[in-house]
Parts: sequence; structure tokens; C-alpha cells
Amino acid sequence: MTQRNAPNGAEALVHMLQAHGVKHIFGLCGDTSLPFYDAMRGLDHGMTHVLTRDERSAAYMADGYARVTGRPGICEGPSGGGATYILPGLIEANESSSAILAITTDISVASYGKYPLTEVDQDALMRPLTKYNTVIKQAAHIPRMVRAAFRAMTTGRPGAAHLGLPYDIQYDPVAAEDLWADQSHTRYPAHPAAPAPGAAEALLDALATAKRPLIVCGGGVIIAGACGALATLADRLDIAVATSISGKGALSDDHPQSLGVVGSNGGTEETWEMMAEADCVLFLGCRAGSTTTKRWEAPAPGTRILHIDSDPMVIGANYETEHAIVADLRLALDALLDALEARPMPRFGAAARVAALKARKVARFTSLAKPDPKPDPLNISTPPAPEGPSAITPLRPETVIDGLNAMLPQDAVVVSDPGTSCPYFNAYGHLPRAGRHYITNRAHGALGYAIGAAIGAQFGRPEAKVVAMMGDGSFGFSCGDLETAARYGLPITFLVLSNASFGWIKASQKDDKGARYHNVDFNRTDNALIAQGFGLTAWRVTDPDGLRPTLDAAFAHAGPTLIDIVTQPLEEAAAPVMRWMG
Repeated sequence: MTQRNAPNGAEALVHMLQAHGVKHIFGLCGDTSLPFYDAMRGLDHGMTHVLTRDERSAAYMADGYARVTGRPGICEGPSGGGATYILPGLIEANESSSAILAITTDISVASYGKYPLTEVDQDALMRPLTKYNTVIKQAAHIPRMVRAAFRAMTTGRPGAAHLGLPYDIQYDPVAAEDLWADQSHTRYPAHPAAPAPGAAEALLDALATAKRPLIVCGGGVIIAGACGALATLADRLDIAVATSISGKGALSDDHPQSLGVVGSNGGTEETWEMMAEADCVLFLGCRAGSTTTKRWEAPAPGTRILHIDSDPMVIGANYETEHAIVADLRLALDALLDALEARPMPRFGAAARVAALKARKVARFTSLAKPDPKPDPLNISTPPAPEGPSAITPLRPETVIDGLNAMLPQDAVVVSDPGTSCPYFNAYGHLPRAGRHYITNRAHGALGYAIGAAIGAQFGRPEAKVVAMMGDGSFGFSCGDLETAARYGLPITFLVLSNASFGWIKASQKDDKGARYHNVDFNRTDNALIAQGFGLTAWRVTDPDGLRPTLDAAFAHAGPTLIDIVTQPLEEAAAPVMRWMG
């Protein structure tokens, strides 16, 4: 590390981030950040600062980066509006167990209480949304508070941290000898906890007496790097494995025991069938929240519950639990596999049932993905449609997912906003490899997530093909950061499923309110033209025949691309959302 004697506070922060192995920082400039930016410019630190167009996007970039790398993602912004804009990404990361650090510069400590421009109580603002939070009042405290933030982010259940950095202390001296880092906190989860002695054997004893058991995995399996152990366990016991949305990818979709996403968003009748029939459910790194359980409809009362999680607060929160292990998922699954070596255990015969259910689901999907036949122009009873808007044939979302499945490389990363694309990819998106290949913001579901998270994921995994999916409502939240993708030449393909409405709400109004639609529609926009204005190569697809050739062209292009796809309105579609299935 190159440093001078008695660096100032801003320089000390840069050195501390460097000491913790930070390679990328996502952020947006502001008046209170001038010393920090000057330190970033002047020091030899080896980090890349990615200038974003919105602090929300900066936090989403840090989140996407953290999820694909297993290293803390770093975002920054100025005081006032910058601190408030960065909040959505912080709460999403914290509730999704993603380790990100937000640094917001602040007005001078000497100005507190004098009504200066951009004053806000950052400490109170960030406290409910983070695992660790402080506004640093003295420059000498910077090193130890940075260490505390990294320790909090990476240990136990990972989460978000916030550091406020007032303007004046960025100029005050810091002791050079205090600029060090604990290298065990440069990745997460750090210091994983092993299960208690005998815990794995006791859980297997309970599982052995089940007749129709089901494993339900959450994102904790992926975070812990336990996918390989899970695959081995599923194979040895021939036990079915379903996942939450965040857990998609815990097991390869090609694995014989891989059932798919279960629950109300992207779950299907087939996956729910096994969830409802299970006499014993083993939750792995899963909070058993409202979406996965269809608002706790299943597991039903009387179903035996086993649970493994690194967070003791999760266990027993929603279900009486017969046996639990509080431990890191990888260490816990390794302990189960070790225990299996020394004892007989029944095989539950799930593979055949899973194969039959998946075949039913695939048949339905294939039927829906096939475009409707076009009228024969030679048949005088069905004349060809005239040119213009009436000639547009909206694509079914299933057709989009089918085309994407055919194109995706095995190491691809797919990012989805929580709108139209999310349930379709949850249900029908095909991930041939286990691991973090799918990201969606399921904790708070804010629109506008996919563009930023995809940019962060591309910086974190530059060798992978990254695809971002969103509705046109989500696109409007964050399209400014398409310019960021263009400026850095990131080869991301953005897919906009355009139906000129906030489709999820409109479909809910149809289902819940008897199709009494109110204030959910907006003007149709040519989003390809918008993307071209930001410097992307872009296309607009209005006919199913144009989808595959356009995907081919987009995936072959070396820079960022966008495809604006006119899709079937969600309220008219057969979306895999269980409360809309009748």
C-alpha cells in the first residue's frame, strides 16, 4: 500500500478500502465528497470508481457485484438527496443477506444544527435499514469504524453497512499505523459457524422417519457455497429439492431431484403439488416467508418442520420446528454427508415423481411459448392485417423466456426486476449450472433494480454473459444508467418486456378488483430509440418471428445492447402466479 505519513481522513478512507481488497466503487459525485474524490484521484490504490447516474443505481450495482463475487460491494454518494436516494439499495441488500457498504459524505460536524444545505440526520435515517451504521465524528475513528463495518457485513448473516463521513473530518489527520485490515473480512460469509456436535445425526434421525419429505432451499445455500453438497445430499437420499426465488440455482435445473421454484410467484401447480403433499419439509437457508409458502398455506399445520440456517432468528419464526441447526449451510450440509457415511438412511424415491411433474410443466410451457399461427394471406376469409400498429403481434412472455433459454451460455447471469419478467423466469428459466446465475430483488421488490444490478454483476463477473430483464415500467425508473453501461462498454443485453402498463398491478386489479382498472396504464414508448440515444445498439421486436434473430444479433455484439419487446399484457397472460391461476 502506497501512503504518506499522517494521511487526511479522505485519504485514510481510500487506504482502508484498499486494505480490505476493494476493487470497484460505484457512486455519484457531490459537494461534500470533494475531498474523497480528490483522494481517489491522487492516490495509487488500484481501485476503479464507476460513476453512476443515480445513487439508487449505485447501491443496486454494489448489490449485484456482491452477489456474484462473494465480496462486499461498495457504493457511495453525497449528503442530502444522495443519502436518501441510496436507501432502497441498502434495505434490499440487508434483507437479502448481501454484503454492501454505503459511504455517504455529510455536511461538516461544525455545521450540525445550523440549518445548512443538505443537512439530514444520516445516523437516524440509516439505522433501521442496516446491520451496522454510524456517522463518524472524528477522523481518528475512520480506520476502526471501517473495520467494524466490514466485520458486520461479512460475519453471521451478511448484510448492509453504512458509514457517514462529514466534510470537515475528511481534512483532519489520521495515524498511518492504524491503517490495517482483517483479511478474513474481505469475503463473506466470514468465520462460518459449524453445527453443534450431534446436531447433524439428530436431524437425520428425524428425516429418516418421513414418508414424503421435501427440501426447500433459499438463497443461503448459494451464499454459503453449499450447492455441491446439496446436490450430493439430494442424490444420496433421492429427495426432491424445491427452492425459493432467491434460492433458484441452489441446484442445477438438470439435476434429477430438482423440482424448481415453489410458491406464489413463479411456482407452478406441479411444484406446489409436492409442497402441499409433503409430510416433512427441511428448510435450508430459507426464511419460509410469504411468497415461498403462498402466505403460509403450505407447509400446512401438522407438517413436520426441520430447519438449517445461519440466522437463529429465522428458525421458528413461522413454523414450530421439530429439529434445527444454527450453522453455516456449507458446514451443516458437509456434516450431514459425513454422518450419512456412518449410518443407513432410506432413499425417498423422488426422482421419478419429479421427472413426471417437470414433464407436465415443460409441456404446458412449450405450448404457451409457441406463437399463435398467423393468418394465411391467400385465404380470402382472413385477409392480411394492414400495416401499422394494428399489425403488431405481441409476444407471449413464455416466448421470450423460451428464446432466452436457447441462447444463454451455461455461465450466464440473468438479472430480473420484480415485474413481468420475474414470475416467468422463476418458473421457466433454465439454469444448467448451480450457483449464482440468477439475481432478483425479492426482499422489497423495488422497480428499477435490474439495470444497476446487471452493471454491478458484469463488473464482478466480466467473463460472463449478463442479461437484464425488466418491464417498461421498471425501465422508466432507471434508464439513465444505460449511459453508464455504454460509457464502460459493458456487453450486457437488456430485455424490456413492454406492455405499456404497470402490469403486475393491472393484473392484480383484474383478479382482486373485478377488472376495475385505475391509473395503471401509460403511453407506449419506443425504448429502443431511448437506448440508442444513450449509445447502445438496440432493436424493437413486435413480431415473434423477429425475436430469435434479434437475440442472436444482441448476444453477438461486443457492447451493450437492448431489445424492446412488445409483449402480451400481463392481465391477459397465463402468468405463473398462483393467485391468478383460479
